[in-house]
Amino acid sequence: MTIHQSVLELIGETPMVKAQRLDTCSCELFLKLESANPGGSIKDRIGLSMIEGAEKAGKLKPGATLVEGTAGNTGLGLALVAQAKGYRLILVVPDKMSREKIFNLKAMGAEVVLTRSDVAKGHPEYYQDLAERLARETPGAYFINQFGNPDNPLAHEQTTGPEIFEQLEGKVDAIVFGCGSSGTMTGLSRYFARVSPHTEFILADPVGSILAQYINEGTLSTKSASWMVEGIGEDFLPSISDFTRVKKAYAISDKESFLTARELLAKEGVFGGSSTGTLLAAALKYCREQSTPKRVVVFVCDTGNKYLSKMYNDYWMLDNGFLERQPTGDLRDLILRPYAHRDTVVVGPNELLVTAYNRMKLYDVSQLPVMDGDRIVGILDESDLLLHVHADENRFRDPVSTAMVSKLQVLDVKSPIEKLMPVFEVGHVAIVVDGPKFVGLITRIDLLNYLRRRAG
Repeated sequence: MTIHQSVLELIGETPMVKAQRLDTCSCELFLKLESANPGGSIKDRIGLSMIEGAEKAGKLKPGATLVEGTAGNTGLGLALVAQAKGYRLILVVPDKMSREKIFNLKAMGAEVVLTRSDVAKGHPEYYQDLAERLARETPGAYFINQFGNPDNPLAHEQTTGPEIFEQLEGKVDAIVFGCGSSGTMTGLSRYFARVSPHTEFILADPVGSILAQYINEGTLSTKSASWMVEGIGEDFLPSISDFTRVKKAYAISDKESFLTARELLAKEGVFGGSSTGTLLAAALKYCREQSTPKRVVVFVCDTGNKYLSKMYNDYWMLDNGFLERQPTGDLRDLILRPYAHRDTVVVGPNELLVTAYNRMKLYDVSQLPVMDGDRIVGILDESDLLLHVHADENRFRDPVSTAMVSKLQVLDVKSPIEKLMPVFEVGHVAIVVDGPKFVGLITRIDLLNYLRRRAG
């Protein structure tokens, strides 16, 4: 086996896997596993290409500062290369980016500047505009500018396209892609125009992006909406984009994207991210519309490890209305973690307060029902814990029963929603019971999430 001299040598030459259990009708669907890149995404390719392109052009000095705005994995690709080459990297990212990505970026030495995700191009806090301004204001900084950098599509023209063509022995009927900076689409389009002009290019676009309408109707809207899928979709046409060979686009909702990515993991064992779900949903629609068999390629753009707190978290999916439970018509509809499902994080009265504290931290909750068997005997929140231990930290070794509130005000499960507000107004969490049985807790955010779901 080859011994590589740098992790950067592992970028590219990613595997191709044929789908076996997905419903592709008469088509063959091939998954290009860009998640196998060392940084976990297809953007490793352009991170390497854009930085080495700047080096060849003499634009970077040793230890230079690089600045970029990224709504997805480009930042991780740049961080991988910058770390290996000794550059300082400043990244401006919208606040909808998953926390796993942000932790990953910081672990790799990038400086992360969070900005708003609810503003469009031209606003001073739009991530690309803010990054360009930071680059101007930082002495000696170089602005990568993935949306206008020709080394972005060049990476896919020189590496991704030839790999696909070789892996499928030149028999490629269609490629399904997503578009953020548009580098993947533009580079592949140029390569396949030379070697396989009949290959169709199919855009997968989040609902809310302007690109699907532009492809299907020829109308370039000036208004976009928000979407939760990360890394693809746009509210403008990047200057490096070339859509001339893209003949069809599918607009895919966030819900369909997330559920399709989870289906990919369940059926094929392939762990993809949110944009992978968008691309796969579009690829399946395309396959099912074909009257003759075709060989179709779709990208697994990045790994699902970056979305464990989001689309692979059932509670997050329920919170956002992407998973549904059978409605009950009572307060159980508001309870995110029902006790009957063993979803509620609890503590026993004889357990130590340090155990309760660690449980709160681990599960990111601020209160714990205190259960004696299946009977609720108290509740412990952060304030109760702090009041008990602040004067003597050794009291963390006391049992939970010494700090919990045992005089409980409970709500019957059939109570109207309006009964929650007086509970919240005095700073309490709602304890819901069904006769003698504990059902679960309802917090302010649970009520807000419920009202938002009802509002659509």
